[in-house]
Amino acid sequence: MSKPVTALGLMSGTSLDGIDVALLETDGESVNTFGPAATFHYSDAQRTILRQALVEASRLTDRQQRPGSLAKAEAQITQWHADAVHAFCAQHSITNGKIDVIGFHGQTVIHRPEVGLTVQLGDGHTLASLCRVPVVYDLRANDMRHGGQGAPLVPIYHQALVREIEERPVAILNIGGVANVTWIGPHGELVAFDTGPGNALIDDWMKMHTGATRDEGGLHAARGNVDESVVAQFLGDSFFEQTVPKSLDRNTFAGYRLGGLSVDDGAATLVAVTARAVAAAVQHMPATPKSWIVCGGGRHNRTIMNALAALLPDVQSAEHLHLDGDAIEAQAWAFLAVRATRGLPLTFPGTTGVKTPVSGGVIARP
Repeated sequence: MSKPVTALGLMSGTSLDGIDVALLETDGESVNTFGPAATFHYSDAQRTILRQALVEASRLTDRQQRPGSLAKAEAQITQWHADAVHAFCAQHSITNGKIDVIGFHGQTVIHRPEVGLTVQLGDGHTLASLCRVPVVYDLRANDMRHGGQGAPLVPIYHQALVREIEERPVAILNIGGVANVTWIGPHGELVAFDTGPGNALIDDWMKMHTGATRDEGGLHAARGNVDESVVAQFLGDSFFEQTVPKSLDRNTFAGYRLGGLSVDDGAATLVAVTARAVAAAVQHMPATPKSWIVCGGGRHNRTIMNALAALLPDVQSAEHLHLDGDAIEAQAWAFLAVRATRGLPLTFPGTTGVKTPVSGGVIARP
């Protein structure tokens, strides 16, 4: 067994909430110690920059292109992450010498696996210089070069988290902007894929109609009525007919319209889309999970959690297992960074569709 190292993970997800930071001591195969975690929320001005980057990135055909304001956005995103690292270390009295490696996800602005294109804005070499710590970044590209979807990458970390759970199979559901699930079998078998929309459509709906960044706690959705015709329209998308593994771009479903629904009814309808897409995912699993562990921002939406509980057995938040459901993605990037430095596989045929297990990532040194 390799000696555990201290890794810092950085995640900025498709919900555009902020930068999650988490410290982990790991050998890349199991977790030795969970360190502190924090979220540095984006300001409205920062979210505006990110949303503009999403718009401009929709026209990309090459992952190295940075037309328009994308180059400036990448520089800003990199600086924001450096600022988050410095603030986190100051808060927890962590000196540079205590961190062996940083896992840097960057900001996904386009993900189109059907054409082999995925772009995460963020300059790993600049971040390494700013933080004076080696940085592992661009972890999706090698998987796609070998025929994978480039997502999800977190399943191997999920497997490490549930090693002690005897009641299997178990599913770990992450509800970010997009929702993804990892099915873990009795012997550690992995099947993983995106289930469909997560928070992104709900957040965009709230932003458009109220100016709020989210439906806090699912209060609007709880008051609304589900429009079944709209739900059927979403769930009739060809994505749900695809075999697994499969993955989504944040804006895959953005073209669908909710018509003249009220704010509450629109939120309720989109919650139903998210929950029923998750329930439909069971058909792609080798066996029905005995329990569902939910992490990511979506678990804070009580209406989503209630909808899932009505459709699936034993739905519980990550905290039920004494895990930090807000930190798991950032922890995963710390874990993956260590695996990358040791040449261990990050993705597998059952998680991304890659032909054979592969490692990945680019290592930038200060």
